[in-house]
Amino acid sequence: MIPPHSADHTSHPYLRAATAGVRHHTRSLTAQVRTADRAHLDVLHAHLTALHQLLDQLATITRPPHPAAGRHLTAAHIRLWQAATAVHDAFHTLPAAHDDAADADTECHPERLPEGPPVLTICQRHLASSHAIRRTTTPTDLNAPLHGHTTTGTT
Repeated sequence: MIPPHSADHTSHPYLRAATAGVRHHTRSLTAQVRTADRAHLDVLHAHLTALHQLLDQLATITRPPHPAAGRHLTAAHIRLWQAATAVHDAFHTLPAAHDDAADADTECHPERLPEGPPVLTICQRHLASSHAIRRTTTPTDLNAPLHGHTTTGTT
């Protein structure tokens, strides 16, 4: 059965598979009572940054022929970056999986990347995402609250 929101069951197969995987993971987490750990947040951050790149591309392509839709996609792009930033911050507030004091330096130090510990791949990903959005977005837009966005637009 083709979902009513999809024009074609073969459209965007990879995105549909990724969405199904996230839904499955969400259902399995609700079946077990578990708190978030760094591994989960790292994978979630990877999904968010991948979606961030996709929305950036869609907004860029959509904006010229459909400016209002492009603005909405740009707003979603910014909000997704804000979500990735919050997940990155949460990652650093969780304790490391081990208590070894020698490896306890899990602070985000962009100046040391990519030579840093393997656990900091989330920082590398976030830094790359930050550079990409800052090329096209102002700091004011990045820090704007969601309630400032409207769903009606003019061309």
